[in-house]
Amino acid sequence: KEGKSIVFTNGVFDILHLGHATYLEAAKALGDVLVVGVNSDASVRRLGKGPERPIHTAEDRSRLLTALRSVDAVIIFGEDTPLPCIQMIQPNVLVKGGDYDPDCTDQEDPRYMVGSDLVRSLGGRVVAIDLVPGHSTTGIIRKSSSH
Repeated sequence: KEGKSIVFTNGVFDILHLGHATYLEAAKALGDVLVVGVNSDASVRRLGKGPERPIHTAEDRSRLLTALRSVDAVIIFGEDTPLPCIQMIQPNVLVKGGDYDPDCTDQEDPRYMVGSDLVRSLGGRVVAIDLVPGHSTTGIIRKSSSH
């Protein structure tokens, strides 16, 4: 309503690390307001990231994200994808990490960005941000369990 551009991204954000902070700062730079969708605990378990995941509850993950200067709002979603959030928010910019392809239109392809067709149909942009090499929650867990 205020004419500000809304950027939306989503993820698990289980163990907040430098890669997340860098990614979220880059996402925020693409618009005025950054809204982050966070997978609920049940949806993380359905993603099959491992029996011990999530390590932190959705409430804790959401609270940590809210503490970051780049994040303006956090929504916890229980569905397998953030599509209902994207439909509700109708962001001007949809952002995912560099392991996604903004030009991919095959919804079965793991590089497909859910909601990209909707955002484009509303005149918005779809952007992939390069990931910071060597910084991933899975890598951190693997490294700590090998010590």
